Amino acid sequence: MTHKPVAHPDQLALDWENDPAIEAMIEARVARRAEAAAFQWRVRLVAIETCMMGSLVIAAGIALDQPPLQTIRAGILVATACCASGMLLIGLSGACGMLCSRFRQWRAR
Repeated sequence: MTHKPVAHPDQLALDWENDPAIEAMIEARVARRAEAAAFQWRVRLVAIETCMMGSLVIAAGIALDQPPLQTIRAGILVATACCASGMLLIGLSGACGMLCSRFRQWRAR
């Protein structure tokens, strides 16, 4: 028993499922948008992680009565290292994804 969805009467009737070229264009656009959104979310997560780690080190230094300038310097150093490692991880995961997709394309031939 198959159920065909009923279109709204005001909706423009477009039957793109029968045209593979249009379907491929739509899928390519969706894939590009998803990749861009995924990259933005990765950068946001690295920024949040950087701020949290730096502020935690500064808060710990203040709580342990360390000298303020040394505490701030340590927090900035930890935040910088965290940001660099996060960006490196984003780059390496992107490169690994590209290599895997090229390997799959090569293997499919």
